[in-house]
Amino acid sequence: MMAPMSTSDVRSKVSDEEWKLRVDLAACYRLVAHYKWDDLIFTHISARLPGTDHHFLINPYGMTFDEITASSLVKIDLDGRKLMDSPYEINPAGFTIHSAIHAAREDAKCVLHTHSLNGIAVSASKHGLLPLSQQSTFVLASLAYHDYEGIALRDDEKPRLVRDLGDKYFYMLRNHGLLTVGPTIADAFLAMYQFEAACTIQLRAQAASPELVEIDPKVLETATMMAKMVMRGGGGGFAWPAMLRKLDRIDPSFRD
Repeated sequence: MMAPMSTSDVRSKVSDEEWKLRVDLAACYRLVAHYKWDDLIFTHISARLPGTDHHFLINPYGMTFDEITASSLVKIDLDGRKLMDSPYEINPAGFTIHSAIHAAREDAKCVLHTHSLNGIAVSASKHGLLPLSQQSTFVLASLAYHDYEGIALRDDEKPRLVRDLGDKYFYMLRNHGLLTVGPTIADAFLAMYQFEAACTIQLRAQAASPELVEIDPKVLETATMMAKMVMRGGGGGFAWPAMLRKLDRIDPSFRD
């Protein structure tokens, strides 16, 4: 059994900036659990530490997302080595995708990966995400796909992961799940909220009727341009304070 991590011990060893990042990242894990996008103890959300190129925070392996706190997050480098004493380990195999994207994308301050049922279902669809909703227009404005190569354990897959993602912010991993990249934790979360909503709406629409009304390409083009403008500014910062207030009402222990 993992020993409990003292909040005061960690808080005294890190900067105010790092502590704020820890609180935001712990909140993001709790929100993923709250919206039921989690997969037991699997998948990751990683965040680059301020002022560094190759230092990150990630979840302790073995904890469910609704257990994670600011002090329990593990500080690691791109190779998954711990940079600060912690009783917790990480799942180094699961960090393959994250390390590849963080190393290649300077703007990838946060990488959020899920194995949600709706996301995987759409990722297994030949046509992928369809232009059926306003939410989908945000995603389609910056969406990339990567074909399934098995469990992401091999370093030789990293160049292909980076190549297929390119400069996009939404990433559909075929037969696997969803991933978002953001300049902040708030932006990556908001992007995933839109991604998940678009997938859920598509599945419900397909179940309701075989005849679907797709958004007109001309409208989609305009909406895509507007979505790119919004995505360039992130947008997550507007919703994030409300998300933190929601968590404080539910269970504020993510701040510990």
